Amino acid sequence: MSMQPSSFVRGTFILAAAAFVTRILGFLNSIILARYLGPEGIGLLMMAQPLVPMLITLTSLGLPVAISKLVAEAEAQGDPGKVKRILQVSLSVTITISVVLTLATLIGAEYFSSLILADQRAYYAMLAIIPITPLVAVSSVLKGYFRGKQNMKPIAISDVIENIVYIVLIMSLIQLLLPRGIEYAAAGAMAFTVIGEGSGLLYLALMYALHRKKSSRQRIDAERLPGKKQTMYELLHIGLPTTGQGFIHSIYRAIKPALVIKSLAIAGIGTAVATKQYGLLVGYAFPLLVFPTFIMHSLSTALIPSISEALAANNRKLIHQRIDQAIRLAFMIGAPCTIILYMWAVPLTTVLYHSPEAGIILKMLAPFFLLHYFEDPLHAVLLGIGKVRTVMWNFIMSTLLQAVAIFIFGSEWGIYGVATGINFGICLITMMNFLAISKFIGFSLDMRHYVKTVICLALMVICGQGTYTYMSHTGFAALWVILSSVGVSLLSYGMSLLLTNAIKQPVRNGAAKGFFPKL
Repeated sequence: MSMQPSSFVRGTFILAAAAFVTRILGFLNSIILARYLGPEGIGLLMMAQPLVPMLITLTSLGLPVAISKLVAEAEAQGDPGKVKRILQVSLSVTITISVVLTLATLIGAEYFSSLILADQRAYYAMLAIIPITPLVAVSSVLKGYFRGKQNMKPIAISDVIENIVYIVLIMSLIQLLLPRGIEYAAAGAMAFTVIGEGSGLLYLALMYALHRKKSSRQRIDAERLPGKKQTMYELLHIGLPTTGQGFIHSIYRAIKPALVIKSLAIAGIGTAVATKQYGLLVGYAFPLLVFPTFIMHSLSTALIPSISEALAANNRKLIHQRIDQAIRLAFMIGAPCTIILYMWAVPLTTVLYHSPEAGIILKMLAPFFLLHYFEDPLHAVLLGIGKVRTVMWNFIMSTLLQAVAIFIFGSEWGIYGVATGINFGICLITMMNFLAISKFIGFSLDMRHYVKTVICLALMVICGQGTYTYMSHTGFAALWVILSSVGVSLLSYGMSLLLTNAIKQPVRNGAAKGFFPKL
C-alpha cells in the first residue's frame, strides 16, 4: 500500500485544524470552570491531576509512537497480518496494565491522597479521574493505529468530540453538584472528563470497526503472522526509551520551579519576588511562546509514520522530501510568530497582562524559540528512522545541561539568567537532533524557498511596524494598535507567500506542486 503524495501534509493540516479547535474549546472549558468553581475549586482540580499523567505514562509504555511507526512499516511492506498482530499485542498489554494500575490506585487512594494532596477535599476529585487511565490506554492504541494508516481524521474528530461532550456536561450538570459542596463539584468536573474521554474512545472504536470491515477482504495467512514475543520486543524496543524520556521530563518539570527559585535566591532575590518573577516567566511569557506549538506537534505526529513508511520502502528520496517539507512548514509558521513576539513583546504583555516587565523576558526568549519550533519535527524524524535511543540520550543530555545552565546563569543574573539558561537548552537539543539526522541519513534543504520566505518576512516587518507607528501616533487605544499591527503583519505575510510562490514545493520535472493540500 503506497502513501499518496500529499497525505503527510494533509494529515498535518487535519491534525493542526483539530488541535486549534480543541485549544479554543479548552480555553472555553477553563472559562466555564473558573466561573462555576472559582479559584478554590480550580485549586482542588489542579491538586487532583498530577497522579494521572504518571499512570498514563506507565500504562502507555510509549506504545502509541511504536504502533504508528510499525503499522506504517507493515503497510509499506503490504503485510496486513503484522498490523493485526501489532494491534492485538498492544491492546492486550495496555488493557492489562491499565486495569491493574487503576485497581491498585483505587485501593490505595487514601494512602496516595495523604502523600500528594495538600487539601484532602481534593480526594473525591482524584478518585473521579482515576478511571480515565484504561480509556486513555485503549484510545492511545487506536490513535497509534490510525496514525500508522496515515488516516488522521478519526483522531482529529475524536479530540473535538471529547471537548464538546465535556463542555455540554459542565454547563448542564455542574450546577446540580455545587449545593453539595465545592469538593463534589470538582469531583463531578473530573468525572465529566472521564465521560468525555469515553465518548472520544467510542467514536474511535466505531471508526476502527468500520475500517476493519473494509479491510477484511484482505486475506491473512495465519501461519505467516509474526510471533507475539517478537511483536512485543519490537514495540517495547521503541516504546520503553520514549517512556523513560517521559519520566525524565515529568521529574524535570517537578523540580524546575525549585531550581529556579533557588538560583534566584543565590542571586540575592527574596522568595516572594522570585516567585513573582517565575510567574512572569512561566505564566505570562511561555503561554505566548508555546501557542504555535500545537501546529508543530501535529506536524510531528503525521511525520513519524510518514518517515517510517518511506524507510520501510527504502525510499531515501521521499525521506528527504518529507524532512524538507517539515522544516519548511516549521519555519514558515514559526518565523512570523517569533518576529511578532519579539517586535511587540512589551506592548503584548502590557495589553494582555498589564505587565510590561514580562515583555522584557519574552523579548529575550522569542528569537531562540524559533529553534524550539524545529524540535518536534527533528524529534519525529529520528523516531521515524528508528533512532529512539539517540532521541532519548539527546533529551537527557540537553535537559541536564539546561538545568545546570539555568542554575549557573540564574545565580549570576537573576531571572534574565534563567531565560539565558532556557535559551541554551533550546539551542542544544535542536543542534543535537540536527547533527544526529545529518549523521544517519544526511540533510539537504532547498534554500531558494527559504530566501523567498525571508523576503516575505521582511515585507511583513515593514508593513506591521508601519501600521504600529502610524496608529500609535494617531491616538488609537493600545489594544486596537496591537490587533491591527499583528493583523496587517500576518495578512501581508500570507499574501506575499502567495505572490512569491513560496508555498509551492518542487518536483523533479521542474514543475511546481501545491504545498497546501485540498482537505
